Amino acid sequence: MLAIFRLISAGEVGFDVDLRELRGQRGVDVLCAFLRAIGRRLRKPVLISPEGDYGNPVLGFDPAVGRVVLLVDPRSGRQLT
Repeated sequence: MLAIFRLISAGEVGFDVDLRELRGQRGVDVLCAFLRAIGRRLRKPVLISPEGDYGNPVLGFDPAVGRVVLLVDPRSGRQLT
């Protein structure tokens, strides 16, 4: 999986991944392991937003629970709280 990183600000780093590279469950597992590794190392949330919809994350690592969580209901598209 290719990830392209860019510095957004002093406290924020953005990155792009091409979801077409993630094939099947193995690809999803690789992406989740990547998010976990970054989040655990930084001890911070790592969020994924759709392209062009920055600020509305759909998936992310939550350091409070130590795992990757779904942030949007897949049926309705509404943010989970």
